[in-house]
Amino acid sequence: MARDGGVTWRRTEKIDRFNLSATDTVEEVHVLAVDDSLVDRKVIERLLRISSCKVTAVDSGIRALQFLGLDEEKSSNGFNDLKVDLIITDYCMPGMTGYELLKKVKESSTFREIPVVIMSSENVLTRIDGCLEEGVEDYLNVCTENGGV
Repeated sequence: MARDGGVTWRRTEKIDRFNLSATDTVEEVHVLAVDDSLVDRKVIERLLRISSCKVTAVDSGIRALQFLGLDEEKSSNGFNDLKVDLIITDYCMPGMTGYELLKKVKESSTFREIPVVIMSSENVLTRIDGCLEEGVEDYLNVCTENGGV
């Protein structure tokens, strides 16, 4: 277990299809999870932690930008030195959609190489195409009976 309580990834092979890898030295895979639904955020957090990932979960695209130091105010949040390996975000969120977050991340010279995965319970082809054009790594349709993850 890492000093900050996160789980440490000890494999040397590629992690799934997102080309995330850990070296022989102990290194954490850090995922930024963005969803306005508390229940969905908790499910995502739990699944990722079971998979030995360190997870930072926030409730909006705006909070994600603040965490990354990309918000309009350019405020120093103390997290700028944290490495994020993957961003998983909901598409439909108030204030800023996952698509808008994707665009901001891909416009950033610092974070444009981070894979972004967008989840949605709506299977809208124009939405999916727009995300693919902006550089999303994957678009997950997460249809359930109750509309959650």
